[in-house]
Amino acid sequence: MISVQNIALQYGKRVLFKEVDLKFTHGNCYGVIGANGAGKSTFLKILSGEISPNQGQVSIEPGKRMAVLKQDHFAYEQEQVLNTVIMGHQEMYRIMEEKNAIYMNPDATEEEGMRAAELENKFGEMGGWNAESDAALLLSNMGVKEDLHYLTMSELSGSDKVKVLLAQALFGDPDLLLLDEPTNDLDANTIVWLANFLADFKNTVIVVSHDRYFLDMVCTHVVDIDFQKINIYTGNYTFWYESSQLKAQQIANKNKKVEQKRKEMLEFIQRFSANASKSKQATSRKKALEKLNLEDIQPSSRKYPFIHFKPEREPGDQILRVEKLSKRGEQGELLFSNVSFTLNRNEKIALLGQNTAAINALYDILSGDQEPDNGIVEFGQTITTAYIPNENEAYFSGAQDQDLINWLRQYSENKDEQFIRGFLGRMLFSGEEVHKHTSVLSGGEKVRCMLAKAMLAHPNFVLLNEPTNHLDLESITTLNNAMRDFTGNMIFTSHDHQLTETVANRIIELTPYGVIDSLMSFDEYLVSEQIAEQRKELWGAVAV
Repeated sequence: MISVQNIALQYGKRVLFKEVDLKFTHGNCYGVIGANGAGKSTFLKILSGEISPNQGQVSIEPGKRMAVLKQDHFAYEQEQVLNTVIMGHQEMYRIMEEKNAIYMNPDATEEEGMRAAELENKFGEMGGWNAESDAALLLSNMGVKEDLHYLTMSELSGSDKVKVLLAQALFGDPDLLLLDEPTNDLDANTIVWLANFLADFKNTVIVVSHDRYFLDMVCTHVVDIDFQKINIYTGNYTFWYESSQLKAQQIANKNKKVEQKRKEMLEFIQRFSANASKSKQATSRKKALEKLNLEDIQPSSRKYPFIHFKPEREPGDQILRVEKLSKRGEQGELLFSNVSFTLNRNEKIALLGQNTAAINALYDILSGDQEPDNGIVEFGQTITTAYIPNENEAYFSGAQDQDLINWLRQYSENKDEQFIRGFLGRMLFSGEEVHKHTSVLSGGEKVRCMLAKAMLAHPNFVLLNEPTNHLDLESITTLNNAMRDFTGNMIFTSHDHQLTETVANRIIELTPYGVIDSLMSFDEYLVSEQIAEQRKELWGAVAV
């Protein structure tokens, strides 16, 4: 289907990868993983032809059509939504435009009429007669309502634009599908739909994603960029991760405990291969797991930060009471009202909602950064909090622009430089990196700094608003484990499905006219008809 021969790419003295020889075969889904900066997105750009490698070549089977998820959300502002989706099949759209131009020309010649008939046949052979209905079905399945299909892209919200561009890539059953972070800015239901769509997709998919749930759902193979090499391994992300960890243990420690781990891993392979609950995965469809070989996996060079929230004191019986909270936005729009709930010991709440501005406002109120229009927020006297907002620029710019040692020192009771250096080292800032100024940090580095700040507070209550944003898979995995093991209370929001499913023991969904409060698991919540009815009733109040 598509292969690369002797690919190499470097920028100056920095080598991303070299001597890469790979073949991507029909019917498989390849998840591309690697540390931040390893070249995942760059590799997809080489495959798509957007950039050229320093050496080597990419070969695509003749006659096969490639589709690529576009990241420019403003590229089609004046185009109708349905047409934007159909543009995903460039040849079909070109034919449609040409024949329609002939039909609309009252002075068309006989020769042009013959040309239109020829184009009509080609259009039909491509499935063009069903193009609008197919595009509309894709959009509706993603939650883009029918009354939006004939608007221009400029009239859509940001989240709906993302869905349209994704539908554009999926449209027309491409032979080769390249997706770079397709789950970014998608709601949980759309991510589940996309995972199921790709699990049933019969052609070749190559996808970059930091969403472990998504990778596990769709991938038959993992493409690992490490040690300046790119290797393909059979299996999904969980198998690659656990195998890589085991391999590292085997190398570091040749004792009986490792042999026991090996036995556990082999049992894991057998369970995973036979697990009927994963029948939607492409892995079970292709029976690729039957070929799993533990010896093929190599230990990873990637590093994992140390994240551990250690409460300084146990919380008392009174944790948090929220009563009849309401808030309007800067333009007077209602964000939420009648928000009431009480937190109990050991509860970890996943806060959901369709309106990001409302979610952000509630976090700012809970953290004390904003005041509600009405209502009460009351923490227990024993509660100490830490807050990680989804927008953290204010913590790193202006007066806060200083080197990492001095930046973190201001949040630590222990001011000793060696202590601060050690803490930064745990968060993967070592050597001269501790002298970097906060204004030049990447998004992922800033989040790691905010996590360090939160840990130094020794809270027994943590507020986390999209903490996985900008983090790589290694940091997300470590954060997931830290949140799961935390012994205090927590309210968090995350687009990471696996994190939400494994951490939350209570779900609260925010709507304009109240909350939906449930003790279901996240997976149960997503498919619950009862929850869907409650959501419909509360959102229906907006239209009244």
